[in-house]
Amino acid sequence: MSALPAFENVYGAPPLELCGDTSRLPQFSPLIPGALDLHDVAPASLGPITMLAPPGTIERRYALALALRALKPDATLTALAPKDKGGTRLAGDMEALGCTFHESSKRHHRICVTQSGGDAKTMAQAIADGAPRFEEELGLWTQPGVFSWNRIDPGSAMLMNHLPDFSGRGADLGAGLGVLAHGVLASPKVTALTLIELDGRAIACAKRNVTDARVQFLQADVRKLNVPDLKALDFIVMNPPFHDGGAEDKSLGQAFIKTAASLLKKGGRLYCVANRHLPYENVLKDNFRRVTMVAEEAGFKIYEAMA
Repeated sequence: MSALPAFENVYGAPPLELCGDTSRLPQFSPLIPGALDLHDVAPASLGPITMLAPPGTIERRYALALALRALKPDATLTALAPKDKGGTRLAGDMEALGCTFHESSKRHHRICVTQSGGDAKTMAQAIADGAPRFEEELGLWTQPGVFSWNRIDPGSAMLMNHLPDFSGRGADLGAGLGVLAHGVLASPKVTALTLIELDGRAIACAKRNVTDARVQFLQADVRKLNVPDLKALDFIVMNPPFHDGGAEDKSLGQAFIKTAASLLKKGGRLYCVANRHLPYENVLKDNFRRVTMVAEEAGFKIYEAMA
């Protein structure tokens, strides 16, 4: 296939060399702030869409099924994924959804193109499998694809056990489902807490998990945060990510630390948990007046840093 079919909508950030500049097109990925939600699109109403398919099987089939359901009868879905991040399973997903499709490879990506509406029963099942749900064992609303969606992350659990009684205004950077918020809000001296998270699915679940009136929610990329009202905070908590698109990226956590330093008032405190192997000590010391290791156990470290 020399060129991909024309498209009017986009899901995710497909490679520039394959799809060109998609930044001005209507966006449907939950990982991009301001994006539309495929779940809300009326059936058979959407024009051609290209999708950088998610790496996880459940979320990938969920997104594919939503796109197929939304497509106009003559519109095209072009789904692609790197071969090592779901691409080798993409054709199987399309077959499972009952699609007739053309498959090709280009620039280390597998590409599947279809105009078929798929099988209504299997599509409905894929949508149900990937939808938000309340998990009794967690006691939380969650959704496949969200970080640690079916278990409490051990780093977050450890940090919960070492949180002090905070007071004043604070934030949770990379808040996920809102797990840490419950520990923070246990202190009546906390007056306001902003949960900041890139994943729109996690934000939607967190709004159901954390109903305290002191809380506000913000979908944003912590690395590019520019919120004038979110300054001079008394405290920040975080379990920063260290994977981007499935690959380890130590710079993510380092960027979170720098953002935290910029948001805290003088004397404000950061409580941060990280995997033991991650090189955060130097960036903490470069951006904070005092850094103390609060705990080290089970492969994790907890730091308190004073601005």
